[in-house]
Amino acid sequence: MSIRNVIPNAFTSFNLVFGCLAIIEIFEGRLENVIYYTVLSGIVDFFDGFLARLLKSASNIGKDLDSLADMVSFGVVPALVMYQLLQISAPGTYWPYLAVLIVVMSGLRLAKFNNDERQSDRFFGLPTPANAFLIISLAHLATDGILWEVVNNWQVLVGITLIMSILLVIDIPMMAFKFKQYGWKGNELKYIFLIITIIMALTLQLVAVPLIIVLYITGSVLAYVFSLKL
Repeated sequence: MSIRNVIPNAFTSFNLVFGCLAIIEIFEGRLENVIYYTVLSGIVDFFDGFLARLLKSASNIGKDLDSLADMVSFGVVPALVMYQLLQISAPGTYWPYLAVLIVVMSGLRLAKFNNDERQSDRFFGLPTPANAFLIISLAHLATDGILWEVVNNWQVLVGITLIMSILLVIDIPMMAFKFKQYGWKGNELKYIFLIITIIMALTLQLVAVPLIIVLYITGSVLAYVFSLKL
């Protein structure tokens, strides 16, 4: 294996490491820390693909390793977080087990991505990191006392679980930030979204995370409805 393959695969492996550390935080009851490991997973997940394209070192091993790491960091982790939230809001019921649906749908989403040639410049179905960031950010905000009344409502959590699980596998195009060229023309929606995201992140900080994910989903669906280029 050449050094060109080792570099992106090393980043992918760090994605897996951060996912495992997030799981440990969940087991230790520190839900407020999970978001930080998920952010780190998201950063290295972006750079492993970026480096693979830059170094022209994409491989089947790297592709499979990436999906396995994503399954842990963006599939198992948000499911365990949702399980814990449902345990708090609906103790003594079977509702917490519904969180397993997130794992199943994330697995289907990743398998679909690996075998769908249409997803070279856009996604079909919600990317697993977007789903993970929404759920984990809500848990983080709840532990900080923000949105606690919303997150502590088991009906809301069940609704989020079902809706996000469906979005993971629905055959609707979603925006992907894989630029074939960096000019404004043809990338208008991507640049507008990035500008809004930066402004929201600077002004609202972590509160912006779930809002950005909702904006991403809404914008992608509206672009699909009105036949706009993503």
